Amino acid sequence: MTTDGLILVGRVARAHGNKGQVIVNPETDFPDQRFAAGTTLLVGPKSEARTVTSARFHQGRPVIALEGVDTMDAADALAGAELRVPAAGLAPLPDGTYYRHDLVGCEVIDSEGRVVGAVAAVEGPLEMSRLVINAPHGEVLVPLVAHICVDIDPVLKRIRIAAPDGLIDLNARK
Repeated sequence: MTTDGLILVGRVARAHGNKGQVIVNPETDFPDQRFAAGTTLLVGPKSEARTVTSARFHQGRPVIALEGVDTMDAADALAGAELRVPAAGLAPLPDGTYYRHDLVGCEVIDSEGRVVGAVAAVEGPLEMSRLVINAPHGEVLVPLVAHICVDIDPVLKRIRIAAPDGLIDLNARK
């Protein structure tokens, strides 16, 4: 979560068509809900509230229209803008599932108590998510699955992993 209580759910990739629609790169495991028509998003650095007036998916990414964005030029001006929602409005999750922002910043330790690094991001769709860990020897990618991430405690900001032999070195990105 950010210090302003807002959660990043996506970024505007670019304009789509000539009627003010934009393509979104989602940063959420719930794009169907986050970008549904009628939802309100806080757009850009000024967090301007805009209602989603229409939504559909194209090649796995949301294509949305926002209230007050009616032209291609207005949509082009939003390229790169962050889309956020208030953290207070997030629904509780079932046990064993976590919001991405709750995992960012967690310290990752291996089964012998050695620090691997800190979670910088969570990438991929819900069913294939992976932790991006800043480690001393570079970025490390670890699948976010129960048999590898054996203990996740977002309150204590700690994740214990039981990585198969070679996983940490294999997935290190320099």
